[in-house]
Amino acid sequence: MTRLLEISGLKVHFRTDDGWVRAVDGVDIGVDRGETVCIVGESGCGKTVTAKTVLKLIDMPPGRIVDGSIMWQGRDLVPLAPAQMRGIRAKEIGFIFQEPMTSLNPVYTVGDQIAETVREHEGLSRRAAMDRAAEMLSLVNIPNPTKRVHDYPHQFSGGMRQRVMIAMALSCNPKLVIADEPTTALDVTIQAQILDLLEEMKERLGMAVLLITHAMGVVAENAQRVIVMYAGKVVEEAPVGPLFARPRHPYTQGLIRSIPRLDLAATSHQRLEAIPGSVPSLLHPPVGCRFAARCRHATPECVATEPPLREIDPGHKVACHHAESLAA
Repeated sequence: MTRLLEISGLKVHFRTDDGWVRAVDGVDIGVDRGETVCIVGESGCGKTVTAKTVLKLIDMPPGRIVDGSIMWQGRDLVPLAPAQMRGIRAKEIGFIFQEPMTSLNPVYTVGDQIAETVREHEGLSRRAAMDRAAEMLSLVNIPNPTKRVHDYPHQFSGGMRQRVMIAMALSCNPKLVIADEPTTALDVTIQAQILDLLEEMKERLGMAVLLITHAMGVVAENAQRVIVMYAGKVVEEAPVGPLFARPRHPYTQGLIRSIPRLDLAATSHQRLEAIPGSVPSLLHPPVGCRFAARCRHATPECVATEPPLREIDPGHKVACHHAESLAA
Protein backbone atom coordinates (compact mmCIF):
# COMPACT_ATOMS: atom_id res chain seq x y z
CA MET A 1 0.00 0.00 0.00
CA THR A 2 1.29 3.46 -0.94
CA ARG A 3 2.02 5.63 2.05
CA LEU A 4 0.08 8.87 2.43
CA LEU A 5 3.34 10.82 2.79
CA GLU A 6 6.81 9.52 1.93
CA ILE A 7 9.83 11.79 2.40
CA SER A 8 13.00 10.29 0.93
CA GLY A 9 16.58 11.59 1.12
CA LEU A 10 15.42 15.14 1.88
CA LYS A 11 18.18 17.76 2.12
CA VAL A 12 17.32 21.38 2.93
CA HIS A 13 20.14 23.91 3.20
CA PHE A 14 20.10 27.61 4.11
CA ARG A 15 22.53 30.18 2.76
CA THR A 16 24.14 32.41 5.43
CA ASP A 17 27.02 34.90 5.46
CA ASP A 18 29.22 32.11 6.83
CA GLY A 19 28.19 29.45 4.31
CA TRP A 20 25.49 26.83 3.82
CA VAL A 21 23.70 25.46 6.91
CA ARG A 22 22.66 21.84 6.37
CA ALA A 23 19.47 22.07 8.41
CA VAL A 24 18.03 18.81 7.05
CA ASP A 25 20.60 16.42 5.66
CA GLY A 26 19.18 13.24 4.15
CA VAL A 27 15.94 12.53 6.01
CA ASP A 28 13.50 9.66 5.34
CA ILE A 29 10.04 9.87 6.94
CA GLY A 30 6.78 8.07 6.10
CA VAL A 31 3.23 8.54 7.36
CA ASP A 32 0.44 6.03 6.74
CA ARG A 33 -3.27 6.81 6.52
CA GLY A 34 -4.85 7.34 9.95
CA GLU A 35 -1.49 7.15 11.74
CA THR A 36 0.05 9.50 14.30
CA VAL A 37 3.80 9.87 13.80
CA CYS A 38 5.86 11.97 16.22
CA ILE A 39 9.15 13.63 15.28
CA VAL A 40 11.11 14.35 18.43
CA GLY A 41 14.45 15.96 19.24
CA GLU A 42 16.12 19.01 20.75
CA SER A 43 15.63 22.51 19.37
CA GLY A 44 17.73 23.00 16.23
CA CYS A 45 17.68 19.37 15.11
CA GLY A 46 15.63 20.01 11.93
CA LYS A 47 12.10 19.01 12.98
CA THR A 48 10.32 22.24 12.03
CA VAL A 49 12.30 22.74 8.81
CA THR A 50 11.36 19.20 7.73
CA ALA A 51 7.68 19.83 8.51
CA LYS A 52 7.52 23.21 6.78
CA THR A 53 9.36 21.92 3.71
CA VAL A 54 6.54 19.45 3.05
CA LEU A 55 4.30 22.41 2.18
CA LYS A 56 7.17 24.64 1.00
CA LEU A 57 6.61 27.10 3.82
CA ILE A 58 10.32 27.85 4.25
CA ASP A 59 11.72 31.01 2.71
CA MET A 60 13.37 30.17 -0.62
CA PRO A 61 15.88 31.86 -0.74
CA PRO A 62 17.75 31.66 1.61
CA GLY A 63 16.47 28.10 1.95
CA ARG A 64 16.83 25.53 -0.81
CA ILE A 65 15.72 21.94 -1.31
CA VAL A 66 19.03 20.44 -2.40
CA ASP A 67 17.98 16.82 -2.86
CA GLY A 68 15.27 14.28 -2.16
CA SER A 69 11.58 13.79 -2.82
CA ILE A 70 8.35 14.48 -0.92
CA MET A 71 5.77 12.04 -2.25
CA TRP A 72 2.19 12.96 -1.37
CA GLN A 73 -0.24 10.19 -2.37
CA GLY A 74 2.25 9.18 -5.06
CA ARG A 75 2.91 12.72 -6.36
CA ASP A 76 6.25 14.48 -5.78
CA LEU A 77 5.71 17.93 -4.24
CA VAL A 78 9.31 19.14 -4.71
CA PRO A 79 9.01 20.29 -8.35
CA LEU A 80 5.55 21.87 -7.94
CA ALA A 81 5.10 25.61 -8.57
CA PRO A 82 3.65 27.92 -5.86
CA ALA A 83 0.24 27.99 -7.56
CA GLN A 84 0.10 24.18 -7.51
CA MET A 85 1.13 24.09 -3.83
CA ARG A 86 -1.74 26.43 -2.93
CA GLY A 87 -4.14 23.71 -4.03
CA ILE A 88 -2.57 21.26 -1.56
CA ARG A 89 -2.08 23.52 1.48
CA ALA A 90 -5.08 23.36 3.84
CA LYS A 91 -7.16 21.41 1.30
CA GLU A 92 -5.14 18.18 1.45
CA ILE A 93 -2.52 18.89 4.16
CA GLY A 94 -3.34 21.13 7.14
CA PHE A 95 -0.66 22.86 9.20
CA ILE A 96 -0.88 23.95 12.85
CA PHE A 97 1.85 26.49 13.54
CA GLN A 98 4.05 26.50 16.61
CA GLU A 99 3.07 29.80 18.21
CA PRO A 100 -0.68 30.49 18.53
CA MET A 101 -0.06 33.93 20.05
CA THR A 102 1.51 35.28 16.84
CA SER A 103 0.28 32.99 14.04
CA LEU A 104 -3.16 34.62 13.79
CA ASN A 105 -3.53 37.99 12.05
CA PRO A 106 -4.49 40.54 14.74
CA VAL A 107 -6.48 42.82 12.38
CA TYR A 108 -8.97 40.19 11.15
CA THR A 109 -11.60 38.31 13.13
CA VAL A 110 -10.95 34.61 13.66
CA GLY A 111 -14.05 33.86 11.61
CA ASP A 112 -12.70 35.82 8.65
CA GLN A 113 -9.40 33.96 8.85
CA ILE A 114 -11.04 30.53 8.87
CA ALA A 115 -13.56 31.58 6.20
CA GLU A 116 -10.77 32.81 3.90
CA THR A 117 -9.24 29.32 3.88
CA VAL A 118 -12.61 27.70 3.18
CA ARG A 119 -13.52 30.12 0.37
CA GLU A 120 -10.11 29.63 -1.26
CA HIS A 121 -10.40 25.84 -1.43
CA GLU A 122 -14.11 25.02 -1.26
CA GLY A 123 -15.53 27.85 -3.39
CA LEU A 124 -18.20 28.74 -0.80
CA SER A 125 -19.98 32.06 -0.57
CA ARG A 126 -18.99 34.48 2.20
CA ARG A 127 -22.08 33.57 4.23
CA ALA A 128 -21.58 29.83 3.82
CA ALA A 129 -17.88 30.18 4.67
CA MET A 130 -18.71 32.05 7.91
CA ASP A 131 -21.22 29.32 8.78
CA ARG A 132 -18.44 26.76 8.24
CA ALA A 133 -16.12 28.84 10.47
CA ALA A 134 -18.70 28.79 13.27
CA GLU A 135 -19.15 25.06 12.77
CA MET A 136 -15.39 24.51 13.08
CA LEU A 137 -15.19 26.60 16.27
CA SER A 138 -17.97 24.45 17.70
CA LEU A 139 -16.08 21.31 16.65
CA VAL A 140 -13.02 22.38 18.66
CA ASN A 141 -15.19 23.15 21.71
CA ILE A 142 -15.15 26.96 21.70
CA PRO A 143 -18.31 28.15 23.49
CA ASN A 144 -20.87 30.33 21.69
CA PRO A 145 -19.20 29.88 18.27
CA THR A 146 -21.71 31.94 16.25
CA LYS A 147 -20.79 34.99 18.34
CA ARG A 148 -17.09 34.30 18.70
CA VAL A 149 -16.46 34.09 14.94
CA HIS A 150 -16.71 37.89 15.04
CA ASP A 151 -14.06 38.25 17.78
CA TYR A 152 -10.40 39.14 17.20
CA PRO A 153 -7.42 37.01 18.27
CA HIS A 154 -6.59 39.25 21.25
CA GLN A 155 -10.00 38.40 22.72
CA PHE A 156 -9.00 34.73 23.08
CA SER A 157 -6.70 33.07 25.62
CA GLY A 158 -3.62 31.19 24.44
CA GLY A 159 -5.39 27.82 24.65
CA MET A 160 -8.41 29.14 22.76
CA ARG A 161 -6.17 30.62 20.05
CA GLN A 162 -4.59 27.22 19.60
CA ARG A 163 -8.09 25.75 19.20
CA VAL A 164 -8.75 28.37 16.51
CA MET A 165 -5.52 27.31 14.75
CA ILE A 166 -6.69 23.68 14.86
CA ALA A 167 -10.12 24.70 13.52
CA MET A 168 -8.41 26.53 10.64
CA ALA A 169 -6.17 23.55 9.85
CA LEU A 170 -9.15 21.17 9.80
CA SER A 171 -11.62 23.45 7.98
CA CYS A 172 -11.16 21.76 4.59
CA ASN A 173 -11.07 18.16 5.96
CA PRO A 174 -7.42 17.41 5.05
CA LYS A 175 -6.09 13.86 4.96
CA LEU A 176 -2.99 14.87 6.96
CA VAL A 177 -2.42 17.50 9.63
CA ILE A 178 1.11 18.59 10.53
CA ALA A 179 1.18 19.97 14.08
CA ASP A 180 4.39 21.87 14.85
CA GLU A 181 4.74 21.84 18.64
CA PRO A 182 1.06 22.76 19.13
CA THR A 183 1.39 22.97 22.92
CA THR A 184 4.28 25.47 23.05
CA ALA A 185 3.72 28.34 25.54
CA LEU A 186 0.59 26.71 26.99
CA ASP A 187 0.27 25.58 30.61
CA VAL A 188 0.21 21.86 31.38
CA THR A 189 -3.57 21.54 31.77
CA ILE A 190 -4.25 23.30 28.45
CA GLN A 191 -1.53 21.23 26.75
CA ALA A 192 -3.39 18.05 27.71
CA GLN A 193 -6.68 19.47 26.42
CA ILE A 194 -5.13 20.44 23.06
CA LEU A 195 -3.53 17.00 22.59
CA ASP A 196 -6.78 15.26 23.53
CA LEU A 197 -8.60 17.47 21.03
CA LEU A 198 -6.16 16.56 18.25
CA GLU A 199 -6.64 12.86 18.99
CA GLU A 200 -10.43 13.29 19.03
CA MET A 201 -10.38 15.13 15.68
CA LYS A 202 -8.10 12.46 14.20
CA GLU A 203 -10.52 9.70 15.17
CA ARG A 204 -13.61 11.65 14.10
CA LEU A 205 -12.27 12.79 10.71
CA GLY A 206 -10.04 9.79 9.90
CA MET A 207 -6.96 11.89 9.22
CA ALA A 208 -3.27 11.21 9.84
CA VAL A 209 -1.18 13.41 12.15
CA LEU A 210 2.51 14.32 11.93
CA LEU A 211 3.27 15.75 15.37
CA ILE A 212 6.48 17.73 15.94
CA THR A 213 7.60 17.97 19.57
CA HIS A 214 10.58 17.97 21.91
CA ALA A 215 8.58 16.51 24.82
CA MET A 216 9.02 12.75 25.16
CA GLY A 217 5.96 12.56 27.45
CA VAL A 218 3.79 13.87 24.61
CA VAL A 219 5.26 11.20 22.34
CA ALA A 220 4.44 8.36 24.75
CA GLU A 221 0.81 9.44 25.01
CA ASN A 222 0.02 10.23 21.38
CA ALA A 223 2.19 8.41 18.83
CA GLN A 224 1.92 5.09 17.06
CA ARG A 225 5.41 5.56 15.63
CA VAL A 226 8.33 7.79 16.68
CA ILE A 227 11.13 9.36 14.65
CA VAL A 228 14.07 10.76 16.60
CA MET A 229 16.06 13.50 14.85
CA TYR A 230 19.46 14.86 15.78
CA ALA A 231 21.52 17.50 13.95
CA GLY A 232 19.50 17.28 10.73
CA LYS A 233 19.36 13.48 10.55
CA VAL A 234 17.09 10.64 11.68
CA VAL A 235 18.95 8.61 14.32
CA GLU A 236 16.18 6.22 15.39
CA GLU A 237 12.71 5.17 14.24
CA ALA A 238 10.41 2.66 15.92
CA PRO A 239 6.85 1.96 17.07
CA VAL A 240 6.22 3.82 20.33
CA GLY A 241 6.19 0.71 22.57
CA PRO A 242 9.57 -0.73 21.50
CA LEU A 243 11.16 2.73 21.46
CA PHE A 244 10.37 3.39 25.14
CA ALA A 245 10.89 -0.21 26.26
CA ARG A 246 14.21 -0.69 24.47
CA PRO A 247 15.70 2.47 22.94
CA ARG A 248 18.82 1.64 20.93
CA HIS A 249 20.45 5.01 20.19
CA PRO A 250 22.37 6.76 23.02
CA TYR A 251 20.62 10.04 22.14
CA THR A 252 17.16 8.48 22.45
CA GLN A 253 18.21 6.87 25.73
CA GLY A 254 19.32 10.28 27.00
CA LEU A 255 16.01 11.88 26.04
CA ILE A 256 14.04 9.17 27.84
CA ARG A 257 16.23 9.38 30.97
CA SER A 258 15.42 13.10 31.16
CA ILE A 259 11.67 12.44 31.66
CA PRO A 260 10.44 12.84 35.27
CA ARG A 261 8.85 9.61 36.52
CA LEU A 262 6.01 9.89 39.01
CA ASP A 263 6.15 6.16 39.82
CA LEU A 264 9.68 6.61 41.25
CA ALA A 265 9.30 10.06 42.82
CA ALA A 266 8.20 8.77 46.24
CA THR A 267 10.91 6.12 46.59
CA SER A 268 13.86 7.53 44.67
CA HIS A 269 15.75 10.80 44.95
CA GLN A 270 17.72 10.22 41.77
CA ARG A 271 18.41 13.38 39.76
CA LEU A 272 17.21 13.68 36.19
CA GLU A 273 20.00 13.19 33.68
CA ALA A 274 20.98 15.87 31.20
CA ILE A 275 22.71 15.15 27.90
CA PRO A 276 26.08 16.96 28.09
CA GLY A 277 27.18 19.40 25.40
CA SER A 278 25.10 20.88 22.60
CA VAL A 279 24.05 20.16 19.01
CA PRO A 280 27.03 20.62 16.63
CA SER A 281 27.14 23.45 14.10
CA LEU A 282 25.40 22.46 10.88
CA LEU A 283 27.67 24.80 8.92
CA HIS A 284 30.47 22.26 9.30
CA PRO A 285 28.94 19.05 10.74
CA PRO A 286 31.26 16.34 12.08
CA VAL A 287 32.52 13.67 9.67
CA GLY A 288 31.37 10.63 11.66
CA CYS A 289 28.41 10.23 13.99
CA ARG A 290 27.06 13.70 14.78
CA PHE A 291 26.31 12.64 18.35
CA ALA A 292 29.78 11.23 19.04
CA ALA A 293 31.11 14.30 20.89
CA ARG A 294 28.26 14.00 23.45
CA CYS A 295 28.11 10.20 23.65
CA ARG A 296 29.55 8.28 26.59
CA HIS A 297 29.87 5.17 24.39
CA ALA A 298 31.72 6.78 21.46
CA THR A 299 34.67 4.93 19.93
CA PRO A 300 37.20 5.94 17.24
CA GLU A 301 34.90 4.28 14.67
CA CYS A 302 32.08 6.66 15.67
CA VAL A 303 34.29 9.72 15.13
CA ALA A 304 35.62 8.50 11.78
CA THR A 305 32.60 6.91 10.08
CA GLU A 306 28.98 8.03 9.86
CA PRO A 307 26.65 5.16 10.90
CA PRO A 308 23.90 4.29 8.39
CA LEU A 309 20.26 4.10 9.47
CA ARG A 310 19.66 0.35 9.53
CA GLU A 311 16.85 -1.95 10.66
CA ILE A 312 17.86 -4.04 13.65
CA ASP A 313 14.39 -5.31 14.58
CA PRO A 314 11.19 -5.33 12.49
CA GLY A 315 10.18 -1.69 12.12
CA HIS A 316 13.01 -0.50 14.41
CA LYS A 317 15.79 1.45 12.68
CA VAL A 318 18.88 2.95 14.33
CA ALA A 319 21.87 4.96 13.11
CA CYS A 320 24.49 3.72 15.61
CA HIS A 321 27.55 1.50 15.16
CA HIS A 322 26.94 -0.11 18.57
CA ALA A 323 23.14 -0.38 18.63
CA GLU A 324 23.10 -4.12 19.36
CA SER A 325 25.30 -3.78 22.46
CA LEU A 326 23.59 -0.63 23.80
CA ALA A 327 20.01 -1.89 24.11
CA ALA A 328 18.57 -0.33 27.27
